[in-house]
Amino acid sequence: MGRETKEIEENRKTRHKMVVVGPHIPIITLNVNGLNSPIKRHRVAGWIKEQDPTICCLQDTHLSPKDKHRLRVKGWRTILQANNEQKEAGVTILISDKVDFKAKQIKKDKEGQYIMIKGTLHQEDITLINIYAPNTGAPKFVKQLLIELKEDINNTIIVGDLNTPLTPMDRTYREKINKEIIELNEKLDQMDLIDIYRTLHPKTAGYTFFSSAHGTFSRIDHIFGNKANINKYKRVEIISSIFSDHNAMKLEINYKKKAEKGAKIVETKQHASEQTMDH
Repeated sequence: MGRETKEIEENRKTRHKMVVVGPHIPIITLNVNGLNSPIKRHRVAGWIKEQDPTICCLQDTHLSPKDKHRLRVKGWRTILQANNEQKEAGVTILISDKVDFKAKQIKKDKEGQYIMIKGTLHQEDITLINIYAPNTGAPKFVKQLLIELKEDINNTIIVGDLNTPLTPMDRTYREKINKEIIELNEKLDQMDLIDIYRTLHPKTAGYTFFSSAHGTFSRIDHIFGNKANINKYKRVEIISSIFSDHNAMKLEINYKKKAEKGAKIVETKQHASEQTMDH
């Protein structure tokens, strides 16, 4: 196979990939409850391939900075992590090879509690923040982090295990939410961030976590987005997971114009290459 023919073949593959991706971008978030076991990593990798998200955010990976190479998923070569030396916490963002994603800036902490990526997805600016809040003082931690990252939060999707039910509907025991949670909700409002699940399912009591110690269900895993982008949030759902004590959440974002534009650019190049070969 000649070089030009190879290039055409690559263009054709890329075109098909881009067309498959558009127009909806699925984002999945899950607390995996540790990834140190090779069997668990294999199962999680299989689950990611099955779900086929454009962006996959994992929390509580328990990987140290030295272990980061252990997480490998075919088809998701871009893997960005914030890990903890003590193998506690840990967050990861995996981005599918099928999309045109370019990272411009990465912020993360040494405790493995959050990672933020600013970049472009199909030539459109996007900021992703993946958070694993500590078990104690979670609402305060999330509120403080939002304040620290305030300047970066624009066209942003924030996901993660926030260890916080935001409303009484988010847990089976319907007690009132405390002062810290009220203050976190106020901060989200001030920053024009919405709880996408609650916005699209105002009356559904969906849960992501079962506490065997308390015998209660709650929704402590969340996906937030900018209120201005509400029309882009096509669908959000809770997906059961059999290898963690948490369920996953999946959001589909409408990136129709950009994805189609990307596909057309590749198609045009492909057509031009084929014409060159014909002559």
